[in-house]
Amino acid sequence: MPAQQPAVSVIMPVLNEERHLRDSVRHILGQEYAGEMEVVIALGPSKDRTDEIAAELVREDPRVVTVPNPSGRTPAALNAAIKASRHPIVVRVDGHGMLSPNYIATAVRLLEETGAQNVGGIMHAEGENAWEDAVAAAMTSRIGVGNAAFHTGGKAGPADTVYLGVFRREALERAGGYNEEFIRAQDWELNFRIREAGGLIWFSPELKVQYRPRPSVRALAKQYKDYGRWRHVVARYHSGSINLRYLASPTALCAIAAGVVVGAAVSPWGFAVPAGYLAAITVGSVPAGKGLSLKARAQIPVAMATMHMSWGFGFLTSPRSLAAKVIASRRPAVSRDFADGV
Repeated sequence: MPAQQPAVSVIMPVLNEERHLRDSVRHILGQEYAGEMEVVIALGPSKDRTDEIAAELVREDPRVVTVPNPSGRTPAALNAAIKASRHPIVVRVDGHGMLSPNYIATAVRLLEETGAQNVGGIMHAEGENAWEDAVAAAMTSRIGVGNAAFHTGGKAGPADTVYLGVFRREALERAGGYNEEFIRAQDWELNFRIREAGGLIWFSPELKVQYRPRPSVRALAKQYKDYGRWRHVVARYHSGSINLRYLASPTALCAIAAGVVVGAAVSPWGFAVPAGYLAAITVGSVPAGKGLSLKARAQIPVAMATMHMSWGFGFLTSPRSLAAKVIASRRPAVSRDFADGV
């Protein structure tokens, strides 16, 4: 690393994050990084103690500031925080993400070494109870999420997208920031535009962020339904951006639904399809649950089925009007008057 490390701005979109916000900020402020740092928290209209905790953090450390995000939408929060920040490196962190101690120093080094516009690493899911442990196991297994490197790990190299991301500010401003119409999938969509403009997105397993899974089946189902819904919007907005991994869940959902209908109306053999799926996720949950409690291991198939079926349902029911709205609103959200970089 150079003797003079570049200043970094950490941006955080938060909404109803009283459970993890203080711990997440503690992991940021405790980074092993010699450069100047600021933390910009974009506050949505929370219904818990998030705003109170954020105010306490501001009083306790002058490096922490807040900005309002009245809409509560993640991309709007990110753009507001980017506009309020000052430094040439922009680090995205969520209110339930815990950075590893050398995360920022490693990311800045990788930006320098690779020439990338954005670097990121592994979304390391860790639970705090049996259900969250089950979700974490599902989210870090290939049968749960496919071959996405930022979930399951892999070799360092160019990537379509990465988890969260550490950006050169100039790349964000050239892209116009996040598209605020993408309530979900805004990271993938932004990284697609950066790549289309010739920028490099770099994945490295050296970078790791602890992630806290959703605390209930209902919350997990909503999360993955939204993922599927908005990933279909990206596919319509950016033709050619779809791949077979994104079609696996909707295909499985259709096959299971067809199998149930055939089994009930035509022949019991139709039930072989949903039975085969249940057998596959049950067998797949065995290596995924290694080292977990019996209660957590028993819930892994439930977590996998919730993720797959909800993602597939969201993808299949995503209305074309969402893509039309996104296309009509295409405009830069972040100014482009900052020329400095790493």
